[in-house]
Amino acid sequence: MLAELSPALIAEVKLAAQLLASKKRICILTGAGISAESGIPTFRDKQTGLWENYGVEDLATPEAFTRDPRLVWSWYQWRRQVVADKAPNPAHHALAQWQYHAQTSDQQVTLITQNVDDLHEQAGSAVTHLHGYLWRNRCGRCEIPYQDKSRASYDNQGTMSFDETLLNCPHCDGYIRPDIVWFGEALPVQAWQAAEDAAANCEVFISIGTSSLVYPAAGLAQLAKQNGAQVIEINPDPTPNTIVDITLAEKAGVILPLLIEEITAL
Repeated sequence: MLAELSPALIAEVKLAAQLLASKKRICILTGAGISAESGIPTFRDKQTGLWENYGVEDLATPEAFTRDPRLVWSWYQWRRQVVADKAPNPAHHALAQWQYHAQTSDQQVTLITQNVDDLHEQAGSAVTHLHGYLWRNRCGRCEIPYQDKSRASYDNQGTMSFDETLLNCPHCDGYIRPDIVWFGEALPVQAWQAAEDAAANCEVFISIGTSSLVYPAAGLAQLAKQNGAQVIEINPDPTPNTIVDITLAEKAGVILPLLIEEITAL
């Protein structure tokens, strides 16, 4: 499979594999690009259909939910419907394989994601979510988790649909919202602490499918670099990130299976 890549990219894959095989502590951050390879639209994609005239400020902020909770809830139910039939791609499976392989070696592979889907978990990975979970809900007022998930149902043809009716918290009667970190909200303390610790103590930091523009997550690579780590970026459209040591300019679903194959062979 390496033969399908350019000689320059093959050389970079082999260099990255040699580096990774020689280190014990690896920290990986995944972004929207890895989910996009499974067909999940990114936030930077233009909204479609009923949602094409709405911006992020209308759909993914606390202010938007306060202003029009039904609109925001309906959009997230639509997002759930879009994501419901998506499956992990070769990149997700390769990362899960790497974590499994690391258990039998003396290597620690910490996986952190900015994504709110559960494709990493479906593939079998242990992952820290920085931006929340699409399939979880909580009260927008008292923040107690709401266990009824997303009100999914199936019609006679087996098509999944999601009820757009607003839900009320049984504890305080506030509106139920997705358990997602919206723009302008703080990241969950425990998840962020775990991510900072992993980045600060790793020997190699890998950025996969992320623009490196959304902070504070984008600062993890800088934190790793400041503490002596080398930085690898996997992205078909490399970012203008000057701290990157090795750039693998290809889709994660192409690069990661090859990279893991090379690592496990060393």
